[in-house]
Amino acid sequence: QVQLVESGGGLVPAGGSLRLSCKVQGASISGIHMAWYRQRPGAEREWVARISSGRNTYYADFVEGRFTISRDNAKDTVDLQMTSLKDNDSAVYYCNKLPPRKSYWGQGTQVSVSS
Repeated sequence: QVQLVESGGGLVPAGGSLRLSCKVQGASISGIHMAWYRQRPGAEREWVARISSGRNTYYADFVEGRFTISRDNAKDTVDLQMTSLKDNDSAVYYCNKLPPRKSYWGQGTQVSVSS
């Protein structure tokens, strides 16, 4: 059974930084395109950043150069370094493959940014 476990969220002031981590259990991420998603209160889940199996990275427009996605295939982890956080970055953040698989959604990790 594949499980994705997100961690690293918390409460930070606007302008602060957080590093999120996603551990994939029960499968290898080698050769798999991976991504981070988020769901803000009252909104649908949206894509934030993605990293290809070849480590090419792409970001949603709202990221504006503030986030960096990375992967460690040996550890089956995908990280998201977030800087210059804004209050509208407050959301539950999830990782999943790209395109996402319904059964892979985990609990997510809550990011709360105080203004």
